Amino acid sequence: MNTSLDVTRTSRKMLSQFLKGYSLGQLNTIPEGHNNNLIWNIAHIIVVQQMLVYKLSGVPMKISDTLVEKYKKGTKPEQDATQAEVDEIHNLLMETIDQTEIDMNNNIFVNFQEYPTSTGFVLKSVKDAMLFNNFHEGIHIGAILSLRKFI
Repeated sequence: MNTSLDVTRTSRKMLSQFLKGYSLGQLNTIPEGHNNNLIWNIAHIIVVQQMLVYKLSGVPMKISDTLVEKYKKGTKPEQDATQAEVDEIHNLLMETIDQTEIDMNNNIFVNFQEYPTSTGFVLKSVKDAMLFNNFHEGIHIGAILSLRKFI
């Protein structure tokens, strides 16, 4: 599982650089023809990882319900993120993965609810969830790379 977490950390470091490299206005910009923005994609990545690993294991997530409701699958930006929200998202990028590693090492993910993803892949374990999460993060990093061309 360490390799999977290392891949996730690499992804999160890239995302951290995006947060540092763009202004609040740029992070909130929704380019014409698109339905989301840079900050939505980054926060969505955090929310999905928590839902895949913690929620499907029946373990309390390490993020707020407010964050989940705002950035879960099927949502789109309804209002601009504030600088305080961006700072929180930035902190959660690494904090959530560090906590996931601690929780995996403490074997707290003993029950996992099987979940068929929208791609057709069925998650059967936390290991599957983290592997799929890396695929999901890659998709959204691709979206971010595309979006930034229009900002």
